[in-house]
Amino acid sequence: MKHEVVTRRRATNVTLPEELVVEARVLGINISKATEQALQIAVRAERNRRWQEEHKDRIDAWNAWFEENGLPFADLRVF
Repeated sequence: MKHEVVTRRRATNVTLPEELVVEARVLGINISKATEQALQIAVRAERNRRWQEEHKDRIDAWNAWFEENGLPFADLRVF
């Protein structure tokens, strides 16, 4: 059985190019849903970018270690 998560919604105004809105309506695209999906993608990308920026020193150190030492157990790999 599939359970739906109920999320509180907030009404907001978004200004979009008129031609785009008209075409979306003609094509039967739900503008609210499409906008929500695009915003989710943008938020996820920005969170990832900030996480990578915040952890850059550790990631660089980890990568440097691998460059110096190679992959652990690499000599046991058969592929």
